[in-house]
Amino acid sequence: MPQSKTLQEILKIDLPFLVAPMFLVSNTAMGIAAMQKGGAGCIPALNYRKISELKEAIREMKAHKPPNGAFGINIIVNPSNLKYRDQLKACCDEGVDFIITSLGSPREVIVKARRAKIKVFCDVVNLDHARKAEALGCDALIAVNNKAGGHRGEFGPEDLIKELVENTNLPIISAGGIGSKQDLDHVLAVGAAGASIGSPFIASEESQVSEAYKNACVSYGAKDIVMTKKISGTPCTVINTPYVQKVGLDETWLEKKLHRYRFLKKWIKLLRYIKGTQDVVSSAKEVTYKNVWVAGPSIEHTHKIEPMSKIIDRFIL
Repeated sequence: MPQSKTLQEILKIDLPFLVAPMFLVSNTAMGIAAMQKGGAGCIPALNYRKISELKEAIREMKAHKPPNGAFGINIIVNPSNLKYRDQLKACCDEGVDFIITSLGSPREVIVKARRAKIKVFCDVVNLDHARKAEALGCDALIAVNNKAGGHRGEFGPEDLIKELVENTNLPIISAGGIGSKQDLDHVLAVGAAGASIGSPFIASEESQVSEAYKNACVSYGAKDIVMTKKISGTPCTVINTPYVQKVGLDETWLEKKLHRYRFLKKWIKLLRYIKGTQDVVSSAKEVTYKNVWVAGPSIEHTHKIEPMSKIIDRFIL
């Protein structure tokens, strides 16, 4: 697939971006709203506790999919996701337009999705990851830069896009730091085939997170976004709430010490992931003193809670 192929051409949609999958935030209402505007929506498989619920969500989005819309599912493909193979099977059995892989090798997803005629986009943060995903046969690369909400990369949007465009033969979808039409136009101008936009949609009416989380995205801005390893052991961006300030952003001295032992490292990281995820889950659904709200600096452009359709208009009008 040549790099000149745009996201619109790949997914047969009208908009040059997809609404990114966000843990606990994304839902079918958001995906359907994106499709109704001629775009694409994506939901993390982990947003559903049961495989039957995931299948039901896929069927609902299929039932509301217009000819110029598309939808996908995001699958975490590392050992922390114990349901990964069942989630993949559900996507292949029910039929989705695309799968986004994150945090692990996409090999099995690519092989099985190809049989089901499902496109696979792989999250990558550098050229090394990109070349491995390309060699496995994915359809596009999602370039996760250092302005992304949640798990982020190390490189700026422009630098990462250019490096991947110059050194791979796949379409590049830029992820991170897009809060306005100007931001979107810029990444397209420097070579991206499309974009993945997430944080601006947290404060949508269709989002089912707490009003406190939505209002935080309105009240806080880019300067309030910090990076922490407290959630999964991997750099993750969150809003710098009083609780985040209290617990700190780095691992404890004991965790750092245990990471020196190869056998223990993955188990310590898994325990950190479980604990951090519990904090995020609690904060997303209710107001607690342990507020850990995941977001990226693009919330700078969020000034009120609005319907998905109006937020999408900000990027196309």
